[in-house]
Amino acid sequence: MAVRHGAAALGLVSRMPSGPGVIEEARIAEIAARVPPPVATFLLSSSTQVEELVEQHQRTRTNTIQLVDSVPRENLRALRQALPGVRLVQVIHVAGQASVDEALAVASEVDALLLDSGNPSLAVKELGGTGRAHDWEVSRRIRELSPVPVFLAGGLRPENIVEAVRRVGPFGVDICSGLRTNGVLDEEKVTRFFRALDTVTAA
Repeated sequence: MAVRHGAAALGLVSRMPSGPGVIEEARIAEIAARVPPPVATFLLSSSTQVEELVEQHQRTRTNTIQLVDSVPRENLRALRQALPGVRLVQVIHVAGQASVDEALAVASEVDALLLDSGNPSLAVKELGGTGRAHDWEVSRRIRELSPVPVFLAGGLRPENIVEAVRRVGPFGVDICSGLRTNGVLDEEKVTRFFRALDTVTAA
């Protein structure tokens, strides 16, 4: 459904401490193998350990890994060496100026940044799928300073995607809970989302 409506990438969510959309790794591998090029396949992983991430990739075979928790720079370098053909996207959970510093500190180690609205400091980490927007002015600042492309996530939905794109100017957008009804992808919402997105990209 997402590909039919124009999605450039599919996010395949592996085990998470919280949030919607989690599927088994065997299912991720099955979907990744069937996605037509040039649509990208993103493995969303909460692991921060190189060996675990490499093993997850070997099991799922996506072409991109989206790191939803903060990964140390030395681990990012090691991961790049271990998986030279796989794109790395580091998620930054936007919460003020400290997020700008965090983003710029790791940007040179990854292929892109993704700005989201989780809260990794909670006892049960929130690492995505919260349905909450964050401060888009901070996101715009990160986008302006980042040497790599920036994706915007967090509380996006058909009703606010135009404003979000105009205010932040991201390379792309990532949406999960904003297109679901009762936890399931809703085609009516998907249709409205892409129609709204088309209006801002055509402007």
